[in-house]
Amino acid sequence: MRASFLLTTALACALAGSAIAAPGDPLAWKNRALTADARADLLVKAMTEDEKLVVITGFFGTQQEWNKFRYPEARLQSAGFVPGVPRLGFTPQWQSDAGSGVATQGEATPALERTVLPSGILTASSWDPGAAYAGGKMVGAEARASGFNVQLAGGVDLDRDPGNGRNFEYAGEDPLLAGMMVGAFMRGIQSNGIVTTVKHYALNDQETGRSTINVLIDEGAARTSDLLAFQFAIEQGDPGSVMCSYNLVNGKHACQNDWLLNTVLKRDWGYRGYVMSDWGAAHDTVENALGGLDQETGVSNADNYVWRDKLKAAIAKGSVPIAVIDDKVRRIARALIASGAIDRPVALGSIDFAAHATVAQAAAENGIVLLKNDADILPLARTAKRIAVIGGHADVGVLTGGGSAQVYAPGGNAVRGLGPKNWPGPVVYAKSSPLEALRKERPDAAVGYEAGTDLAAAAAAAKAAEVAIVFVTQWTAESLDFPLTLPDDQDALIAAVAAANPNTIVVLETGGAVTMPWLGKVRGVVEAWYPGSRGGPAIARVLTGAVNPSGHLPITFPQSPDQFPRAEIPGKGLPEKQVFDVRYSEGAAVGYKWFDRNRTRPLFPFGHGLSYGTSALDGLQARAVGSDLHIGFRVRNTGKVAGKFLGQVYVSPGAGNWEAPKRLAGFRKLALSPGQAETVSMVVDPRLLATWDQGRHQWHVAAGSYTVTLASSAADEGRKVSVKLPERWLPVGSLAPQR
Repeated sequence: MRASFLLTTALACALAGSAIAAPGDPLAWKNRALTADARADLLVKAMTEDEKLVVITGFFGTQQEWNKFRYPEARLQSAGFVPGVPRLGFTPQWQSDAGSGVATQGEATPALERTVLPSGILTASSWDPGAAYAGGKMVGAEARASGFNVQLAGGVDLDRDPGNGRNFEYAGEDPLLAGMMVGAFMRGIQSNGIVTTVKHYALNDQETGRSTINVLIDEGAARTSDLLAFQFAIEQGDPGSVMCSYNLVNGKHACQNDWLLNTVLKRDWGYRGYVMSDWGAAHDTVENALGGLDQETGVSNADNYVWRDKLKAAIAKGSVPIAVIDDKVRRIARALIASGAIDRPVALGSIDFAAHATVAQAAAENGIVLLKNDADILPLARTAKRIAVIGGHADVGVLTGGGSAQVYAPGGNAVRGLGPKNWPGPVVYAKSSPLEALRKERPDAAVGYEAGTDLAAAAAAAKAAEVAIVFVTQWTAESLDFPLTLPDDQDALIAAVAAANPNTIVVLETGGAVTMPWLGKVRGVVEAWYPGSRGGPAIARVLTGAVNPSGHLPITFPQSPDQFPRAEIPGKGLPEKQVFDVRYSEGAAVGYKWFDRNRTRPLFPFGHGLSYGTSALDGLQARAVGSDLHIGFRVRNTGKVAGKFLGQVYVSPGAGNWEAPKRLAGFRKLALSPGQAETVSMVVDPRLLATWDQGRHQWHVAAGSYTVTLASSAADEGRKVSVKLPERWLPVGSLAPQR
C-alpha cells in the first residue's frame, strides 16, 4: 500500500508538472513556468476546506504503540508526517529531525542508521560557514535518500544558560556567529531540494519547565540578541519553515504569540515561509490560528491536538476567517515549491556512507578546540613511545547528544545500557574508537587503554606511560538540564592521573561548557564536543598533529556557574504544569558580553582557540563609506605549520550605550601555508552597530566615534583603530532579500 501510494503520487507529480495546465484546471498549480507564489495561489484556490485542514495538521511519524495516529505512509521511526492531497498531486510532508543528521525516534535498525555530523556547537566552533554548508549538504543528501522532504534543522537558540541540555544542538552565544553558521547549514540542507526549519523560535534557552517558563524580556534586548540570531539565520539560510517553541514569552506561549509570529517574523522581517509548532506546543484552537501558527505538528492522540475538526468548527462559527487558513496553506505550499520539494519528489535511494564519513570527519577536525597546551605537550612527540589512554569509552566510540535529534551511526550504539531507559535516553556512543585511531596514527608507540573506573588502576597506567590522555564525557540531552561539573567523579579521575603523570592531556566530549578544578594540574586540554561518526580519527589526528587544530570557542567557559546571570537553571522542583516567570535581567548581554560588562575573567573566553603554529593579525583599517563601516585586516601564518587561522573583529561605541562594551562584528577563517598572508575586507552589518528604538520601530546607529578591535578572542586586547560614523536609521525588516 505504501509503495503504490508513493509511486502514484510521484507519477502524478511528474505528469502534471510536465505540461501547461488549462485555465481552471485544478492541476494548474503544477505549471513550472509560474512563480512559486503564483503556483501556491492556484493550489489554495483549488483546495476544499477539508483539504486545507489536512495540509496544516501534522502527526507524529513513529510507529510506536503510544502514537494513536500511525499513518502507513509515514517514514519508519520518523518525527512527523503530514498527509498530502492526492486529488491535486500535492505531496505529503515527511519530517525528520536533522541537527546532526537524519534522526530516528527510538533506536535505529541497521537500515535506518545514518552518518552523524558533529554536534551543532562543534560546527559553530569551526567559525567556518563553508564547513557548515558542506555538513548541511551532506545531511540533506541523506534526508532525500531516506525519503524526507522537511528537515527540522537548524537550531539557533543562544547559549544564555550554560546548563541547557540542548546547547549541543545550537551554535553558541553570539547572534552573528550563530546566525551565520546555522544559516549556512540550512542552506546546505536545502540545496538538496527540501525544506529546512529554523528553531526554536524564540528564547527557548532551557529545558527545565520548557512548556511553562514565561520569559520576560524587553523588546529591544530581545531584538538585539536571540531574535537577531534568528533574523541572521533566516536571511542567510532562507528556511522554508520556522518552528515556534514550547515556552511563553512575555505572557504568551510562543506558538500563539502574535508579537513574535505576526508582528516580528511575518510583518517586520517579511518572512514568507510557514510556522510549524514544536511537537505538542499548540494550546488553543483560535489563539493558535490567529496568533500566527501555520501548521500544528506532532499530534499523537486525541488529547494533544487543537486543529482539524476543532478548527473546522471555529471556521463555521466565524471565530477564524477562512482567509487566515488560506494564508497558512499558501505559505506551506510556497515553501515546498520554492525549495524544490514539489518538482523533485523525494524517494528512497542509496547513500554514499564512505563519502559522507569523510565530510563528518572534516567537520570535526575543523571545529575541535585546543584549549590548553603547556610546554607544547601537543602534538604528541614522536619520542613518546608509551601512551596511556584512559576513560571515556575511548576504546569503542565517541559520545553523542540525546533526544529527538539522536542519530545512530553505522554500527549502532557502541556502549549499551547507559542513561535513562526511556526517552531522551539511552546514552549513545558512535562506533568510532579514538584508541584504535590513535594506534593507527602512532604504530611506533605502545598505546594502552584503561577504563578509568578504578582510580588506582588508572593512576598506575598513567605512571607507567610517558604521556597520559584522559577522555572524559558529559552526556546532555533534550528535556533535561545539566550541572557544569563532569559526572561520575571524572574530576577525581583526572586529578588522580595528573598526580601520577605530569604529562597529562584531557580530551573533553561535552555538550557545552564544564568547570575544570584540575586545570592547573594538566598540560593539555582538547574540547572535542560530540564529534560524530568519524570522531575517533578526527581526535587522533588532532592529538598527533596530522591536523593543526583551528577550532575556537563559540561560548564562554566560566570559572564557576555563579559568574552567569543565573547560577542555577530556574524552575527546578516546581510542579510540572506550573507556569513560572524568569526575568532575563541581562537583556542582550549574553555570554562574553555579560563577562565584559561585569569585568569578570572567565576560565576560557569566547573565541579562544590555540594552534600548533603561530600567526599574526595586523594591518587593521576601518573607514566609513557613506553610512557603512568597512573593515580590512591581514592574517599571516608566521610559523612552520600549515593551518587555518581566524581573525575576529569587535566593535565598541564611543558613547558606551550598548548592552556591553563590545560586540562581535565580523570574522574570517583562512587556510594558510607557512609564511603566507591574506588580506580580508568586510562590511559590518549596520544592525551590529545599532540599538533598537521602540518609539520609531527602527534600528538606530548613533553618530560618533567607534573603536574597532582585531583580536584572537573576546578577552584579547588586540589591535585597535577608531572611526567616526554618521547617524543612521535602519528599517526593521530584512537587509537580505528572500529568494
